[in-house]
Amino acid sequence: MTSSDRERSTEKITAHLIELVTRLGVRSLSAYLPTNSEPNIRDFLNWAEDHGIQVLTPVSRDDGLLDWVVATGETEGQFGWPEPIGEVLGPIVINDVDLILVPAASVDRTGMRLGWGRGYFDRTLGSMEKCPPVYAVIFDNELVDSVPSEVHDKRVNGVVTPNAIVTF
Repeated sequence: MTSSDRERSTEKITAHLIELVTRLGVRSLSAYLPTNSEPNIRDFLNWAEDHGIQVLTPVSRDDGLLDWVVATGETEGQFGWPEPIGEVLGPIVINDVDLILVPAASVDRTGMRLGWGRGYFDRTLGSMEKCPPVYAVIFDNELVDSVPSEVHDKRVNGVVTPNAIVTF
């Protein structure tokens, strides 16, 4: 994508995420810090914080689980992904959020998510007693007819792309 295409995608994704959290009445959410190759949700995260929405971001642990923090900065994590700096709140704090935003390599039209192969989000979602809506943020061409899956893989409730909010 050209830099202007990425900027337009960021603007559209930000608008769709604002629409989604407004429609759902979200007061707190969990979201990842995107890499340069993923859709940029940073403008949305800034908007959410400016509007009093608590944003939890993940820190990957060696045991395959995720801790969560309210970010005060960021650094490079153990896999080269951006990770937040802040007080570590532990893995169960995610149980109190109203919405979970996850990254994805692609998502199929049934909501099956293909991640990046480490299983962090699948383990997190699989361990939750009561899971709020989960949406993957992807580019339009990453919504596909089917993706490979295994027993432990978890479906998402929808996707947010530059051109749409799709609920499964």
